[in-house]
Amino acid sequence: MIPVCLYFQVHQPYRLRPYNYFDIGREHRYFDDDKNRALLRRVSDKCYLPATAMLMRLLERHPAFSVSFSLSGCLLQQFRDFAPEVRKAFQELAATGRVEFLAETSHHSLAWLASTAEFQAQIELHRERVREDFGVEPRVFRNTELIYSDDLARYLEERGYAGVLADGVEPLLGPLSPDHVYSAATPGGLPLLLRDYRLSDDIAFRFSNRTWKEHPLTSEKYDRWVGALTGEILSLFMDFETFGEHQWKETGIFQFFEAWVELYLSRPGARFLTPSQAIAALPARDRLSAPRLLSWADEARDLSAWQGNDLQRDALRRLFALEDRAKASGSDTAMRDFRRLTTSDHFYYMATKSYGDGEVHAYFSPFDSPYEAYMAFMHVVSDLEHRVTTPARRSPAARPLGA
Repeated sequence: MIPVCLYFQVHQPYRLRPYNYFDIGREHRYFDDDKNRALLRRVSDKCYLPATAMLMRLLERHPAFSVSFSLSGCLLQQFRDFAPEVRKAFQELAATGRVEFLAETSHHSLAWLASTAEFQAQIELHRERVREDFGVEPRVFRNTELIYSDDLARYLEERGYAGVLADGVEPLLGPLSPDHVYSAATPGGLPLLLRDYRLSDDIAFRFSNRTWKEHPLTSEKYDRWVGALTGEILSLFMDFETFGEHQWKETGIFQFFEAWVELYLSRPGARFLTPSQAIAALPARDRLSAPRLLSWADEARDLSAWQGNDLQRDALRRLFALEDRAKASGSDTAMRDFRRLTTSDHFYYMATKSYGDGEVHAYFSPFDSPYEAYMAFMHVVSDLEHRVTTPARRSPAARPLGA
C-alpha cells in the first residue's frame, strides 16, 4: 500500500471590528475580540476538540498512524487567550512523538509577496512559538496557502530547511503524478512534497456535496481509490476545519475518516508518514520548476485569491509601506497590529470573483461585500499610519508581541 502523508492547516485570523472613517485618529482598537473569542469557541466545540480527540484515538490504536500540522501563530495566541483546553489537546498529541509541526509565518501572512525581512522575522516568531508550546523545532516549511515558487524554495534551502510543501497542480507537475517526492529547482534540489488535490478535495470540499457523482463517499470507496494509486507517497493536505466546521458532524465526516484510517491500516504494509519521514525515506524524483507563484486557492491556483484586483494590490502596498515605520516606532502594539494586518484572510475578503470561487470567498468573509472589506481595512491602515508617524519610546522591559 502507498504510504500516506496527512497534513492539516489550522488557522483563525484576528478579524477586524467595524471600523469607519470617523474612528481614524481616535480609536486604535482594530480587532473584534468578542467575535474572535466567540468564533474560536464555536470552531473549538465543532472541530478542534472532537477532531483532536479522534486523532488521539487513532494514535493510541495504531503505531503506524502519524499526522502533521501547521498551526498559525495567530491561532496559537488565541488558544492561549480564549481556548487553553484546545492548546492542551494539541500538546497531548505532540507528546505522542508521532506528530510533526511545520514551519510557516507567524501570522499566516502574505509577507513573502512584499518583504523578505518581514517574512524572515515572522518565521522566527513562529519557530519560537512552536518551540514554546510543543518543545519541537520545525524542519519542513509550509508557506501561507501553499504559496510557492522557485525563489521561495531557494530561500528556504539556503536557510537549511529539510523540505517544502506545495500543491500538485498542472502548472508545476505537467503530466506527472503528485504521488512522489520531487526536487525543487534549487542548487541542492530541496525535497518537495505535493498535495494530491483531487483526493484531498474529495474529503475537504466534495464530501457532503449531494450533486457530486461519487456521493456518498464511503470509507470503502475511498480506500479503493487510494489502493489503486501507483505512486510512492499520497499527500493529503487540507484545512483541519474540514472536520465539523466546513463539513458538519451531521454529514458523517468524523465517522468516515476514522473508518477509512482503520480500513487503510488493516492492509499489509500500510503506514502514515510525516513530511520529514517521507523526505527521509523516499528518493526525490524529477526536478520541478515554478518560475511564477502558485497556491492551493481557487480554480486558478495562483495569487488571484489575494492579489487579483486593484483593491487587494493597493491594500498590500499601503500596508507594507508602513513596515519600516512600524518597526522604528518603538511601539510593540503598533508592530503587533501591523503583523495581524498582514494575515492573508484580510485580502481574501476583498476578492471580487464570481461563480464558485466568489461563493467560497463570500462564505468565509465577515463583510457584506469586498468593497466593505477594503474600506474597513484601509481605515485601519490609515490610523496605523498616524500612530507610527512619531516614534514612541520603548520600555526597556517590553517583550516584542509575536501575535
